[in-house]
Amino acid sequence: MAGGGGAAPQPKQEELQPHPAKDQLPNIAYCITSPPPWPEAILLGFQHYLVMLGTTVFIPTALVPQMGGRNEEKAKMIQTLLFVAGLNTFFQTFFGTRLPAVIGGSFSYLPATISIVLAGRYSEILDPVEVTFGSLPYVDTALLNFVDACSLTVQRSFVLQRFEKTMRGIQGALIVASTLQIVVGFSGLWRNVARLLSPLSAVPLVALSGFGLYEFGFPLCSLMTSALGYPGCKMCGDWTATDHLSFIILAGERTVFNRFAVIFSVVIVWVYAHLLTVSGAYKNTAHQTQTSCRTDRAGIIGAAPWIRVPYPFQWGAPTFDAGEAFAMMATSFVALVESTGAFIAVSRYASATPLPPSILSRGVGWQGVGILFSGIFGTGSGSSVSVENAGLLALTRVGSRRVVQISAGFMIFFSILGKFGAVFASIPAPIIAALYCLFFAYVGSAGLSFLQFCNLNSFRTKFILGFSVFMGLSIPQYFNEYTAIKGYGPVHTGARWFNDMINVPFSSEPFVAGFLAMFLDITLYKKDTATRKDRGMHWWDKFRSFKTDTRSEEFYSLPFNLNKFFPSV
Repeated sequence: MAGGGGAAPQPKQEELQPHPAKDQLPNIAYCITSPPPWPEAILLGFQHYLVMLGTTVFIPTALVPQMGGRNEEKAKMIQTLLFVAGLNTFFQTFFGTRLPAVIGGSFSYLPATISIVLAGRYSEILDPVEVTFGSLPYVDTALLNFVDACSLTVQRSFVLQRFEKTMRGIQGALIVASTLQIVVGFSGLWRNVARLLSPLSAVPLVALSGFGLYEFGFPLCSLMTSALGYPGCKMCGDWTATDHLSFIILAGERTVFNRFAVIFSVVIVWVYAHLLTVSGAYKNTAHQTQTSCRTDRAGIIGAAPWIRVPYPFQWGAPTFDAGEAFAMMATSFVALVESTGAFIAVSRYASATPLPPSILSRGVGWQGVGILFSGIFGTGSGSSVSVENAGLLALTRVGSRRVVQISAGFMIFFSILGKFGAVFASIPAPIIAALYCLFFAYVGSAGLSFLQFCNLNSFRTKFILGFSVFMGLSIPQYFNEYTAIKGYGPVHTGARWFNDMINVPFSSEPFVAGFLAMFLDITLYKKDTATRKDRGMHWWDKFRSFKTDTRSEEFYSLPFNLNKFFPSV
């Protein structure tokens, strides 16, 4: 019979096979050891600098008012954070893991830091009551101006006194807390823990290192959309349009819009936000929206000095309190676990092989040195791997070490030239939050990519994955909601430091999920080949030592032939 379609062709057997697992992520334009041309590398480094500014500005904005400081202190604190982040990023890329990881301020330290800020011995330092003579008759104008000037001077000294004393307490806690990661890292203790990590237990840890930061994405972005409806939504969505243009407009083989999406989007949306500001579109909006969205309300540019080099103990000699030090050490351990997940994501997007445990331990040790610098210089927060910059590696498909080292140069340069750095630091928060929606998602998906090494048809695998991810979201949600409603965490005793030691770890999604996944993966282990394959350990066996894979030498060996003096095992 003529006409009519025949039977569909049967697929070949090789077409039915799943995608093969890859030790290194393919389709990366520039991997960890292959730098792009210098002009492109400089622009990409500047992009990394712009991305890390979000967290750098957010931390002082949240802390300085509670510490009794003003815009001048906030500007100096931002400069110090930038300067220390540049130093730590240099050290990490040269002597740590050697991955293209930006080491900056961390949200993880905020609860413990705020707990120190609210300590009773600091809250007793109050601002003096202003004395005015405007209602009294026959007051000489010159005398009135003199008294007002003296009042402002006294008030200013009290403000500085409270801010500096609080900062010194934070510095002392950070200096003590840094010893935890220094000892655990350089002694090799974390190497032994990392050897227990399998692809199965890495999935919840890495995935929730990105997905667990969801509260810093759309909730912050919605500040702008709630204020202006459609215009605000358009402003936050413009960067998405530039990203999608990369799939339509191609310059040869180079996706220009995709490679420099952050620069395009930030410039477009920043200009748009400024036009809305000068046109009066924010006049009748809430105070919080004006502070977050207006381009003239940051207060950083006017307060920042033209040139200032941050220096050690610039706020004075640190003070030490045993309870605060223990609480900060618990926070440091939480940041250590979170950074482990971020390091793994960075290695994936840099198209490097999985991190050997010895290299990861070395990176943790240098991260401890970074926390020590944070305490010495007085940043107000400890350091960890920047999750948003890890996501930027995925967006640009450039995992070059040189690019991140250039970004560290920008951090130090703009931290010294305060006014110029303050211009970029005044980018409205919702713009950064809109970018977070993409970067944090990329890091979360890096964790999901390790499922390719696991047996997803195993009920053991399904239970470990499902239970650890669910509890990693559920337990921190309970702790955070309890704290938001009651004003204190579920563990509430007379010792504030003990409360922080318990409440902070259980408020971290990657910490809870990663701990549960590793615990279940180890305790539910059967010593047979099938279970090892289900866990994906047969894929990572050759990376358990630095010398068992030749690619480790290329990606992770120390410069200047230092491996002879500091061998990795």
